[in-house]
Amino acid sequence: MDYYRIAAENVLVAYDELDLPVGTARLKQGGGHGGHNGMRDIFRHLVDTGFMRLRIGIGHPGFKDAVTAYVLSRAPADQEQAILHSIGDAIAVMPDLLGGNIAKATKDLHTGS
Repeated sequence: MDYYRIAAENVLVAYDELDLPVGTARLKQGGGHGGHNGMRDIFRHLVDTGFMRLRIGIGHPGFKDAVTAYVLSRAPADQEQAILHSIGDAIAVMPDLLGGNIAKATKDLHTGS
């Protein structure tokens, strides 16, 4: 972002989200890192954290001690398909998002319209 002088409002970071059910995709602008290690690392390098986030739900294993192994393992086939479907849903709203219609992209992704 620094090298190419890209403003935070022109950045989209996509990442896995334990706190969303498997197969859910959500757009969000700004906010905190929510304890996500990858997002925490991004925050260390940025002054402006108002960038867009595409959160891809992977579900939670149920126990804090199981999180690392869960995140680093391949999802079961049915969950993987649900995740891929949610990514497809997110791709479908990219024209609106890139065109500056954040509200429509968000609504369509969140409601399945």
